[in-house]
Amino acid sequence: MATMSLAAASPLASTPRGLAVSTPRTAFLGLRTGGASLAPFPGLAAAAAPPRLPAGRGDAAVARMAKREQELEEIRAMPTEKIEEEVVDLKGELFMLRLKRSARQEFKSSEFGRMRKRIARMLTVKREREIEQGINKRLSRKLDRKWKQSIVVRPPPSLRENNEE
Repeated sequence: MATMSLAAASPLASTPRGLAVSTPRTAFLGLRTGGASLAPFPGLAAAAAPPRLPAGRGDAAVARMAKREQELEEIRAMPTEKIEEEVVDLKGELFMLRLKRSARQEFKSSEFGRMRKRIARMLTVKREREIEQGINKRLSRKLDRKWKQSIVVRPPPSLRENNEE
């Protein structure tokens, strides 16, 4: 009785065990990435080169960073009370944007991120001032809770402008 091993029965090993064949087991040879194989095809050599950024690409990032620094300087120049009023107004505007989104009215979706970042910058400057005064985290949270409770609810600036007209 002849016994057959699993290696001999597999479809990939179609040659007897004793013969060593250097052909690949699959028909797909793949792409060769060596530099010598790309030489006959000049189009492939150009495609393999890393893409270069346009000349003006970095300039826009530098301009945005400068604009952000200028905004931070303006925030730092404000008194703390003015920062707190501005935060309340921006949170009201953010609420109005959420209402517009839920009512499926027209709005700019980029305003969400812009307002949230501006609020975060203002609160960061406020916390920096507290740290300079020596207020620890626990006391800061207590003061923040008192400040939030003292806020008088008023319409955001966009609604105030509409009511005045």
